[in-house]
Amino acid sequence: MKFIIKILLTAISVVILAKILPGVGVESYWTAIIVAVVLAILNFIVKPILVILTLPVTIITLGLFLLIINAVIILLADYFVGGFSVVNIWWALLFSLLLSILQSIFESLISSE
Repeated sequence: MKFIIKILLTAISVVILAKILPGVGVESYWTAIIVAVVLAILNFIVKPILVILTLPVTIITLGLFLLIINAVIILLADYFVGGFSVVNIWWALLFSLLLSILQSIFESLISSE
């Protein structure tokens, strides 16, 4: 049940950010839910592989390269989900940062109740 709530909150975050950011677009609420599911799958499968492969660069940049990995995950979701579009890596970077902030806010609201 907690997983479904997290997916729905991520979908709400995707819709909010698509309305705010001009470089990000989402067609419908169903598309946002699909984006949330795809992001969860990519974060579970692809992200650990990318982190391990880029570990030396991540260590040299003191972890800042993880932001680029998050942007790449967003661009992969853009590739896999029709109806979700991100213009370039800079919008993906900003989208991933703001998505993380919104997810943290929603998580703190849910865990306090």
